[in-house]
Amino acid sequence: MKKLSSYLVIGCLTAFSAASCGGNSAPDSTQAAKDSNMTKMDSTGADTSGHGKMAAVPATVSKGDQDFVVNAANAGMAEIRAATIAQQQGTDADVKKYAAMMIKDHTAAADSLKMVAAKKNLTLPSDISPETQNDIADLQKKTGKDFDKAYMKMMVSDHKKVIKSFEDESKNGSDADIRAFADNTLHTLRHHLDEAQKCEKMVSKM
Repeated sequence: MKKLSSYLVIGCLTAFSAASCGGNSAPDSTQAAKDSNMTKMDSTGADTSGHGKMAAVPATVSKGDQDFVVNAANAGMAEIRAATIAQQQGTDADVKKYAAMMIKDHTAAADSLKMVAAKKNLTLPSDISPETQNDIADLQKKTGKDFDKAYMKMMVSDHKKVIKSFEDESKNGSDADIRAFADNTLHTLRHHLDEAQKCEKMVSKM
């Protein structure tokens, strides 16, 4: 009985940083990743755990670079999540084709981002942010033509925001490798936006 009580206490303490024990709030993996990266950036390398020095984020990586990497990972996971739903619930063949492209391209971009993050000792989120989860949940409630329209509208809006973020990082990022990732990915993102706008126009007439 004591062992069971200990487990329950540990479970509540683990969840406490995101919400009180028994609460319904989902943990914010995106914020947790940003906090982890800030800790590593501020670290002096002191051994506080007995397991060796904490690996620090390179000095070339600014706070803006860190946030860009985390936000890009969150956006990429969201696009894959939405596209997976679109392949299941979409009714238009072109919408499903677009979703397949999104899964393929954003999976490749995610793999590239993971390599950059590993090289810079940056923590990436393990799941999409609560706000993004709500957007996905709202999309999932749609059916038929309403789903197709909502999905393509989301893709146009999301890609406009993401492209702006990638353009800013490409021009102003402090770290050369992160800047190069942003620059190399922009062509694909702009293509996604072009195709999304075409598809949105088409499904809006349905």
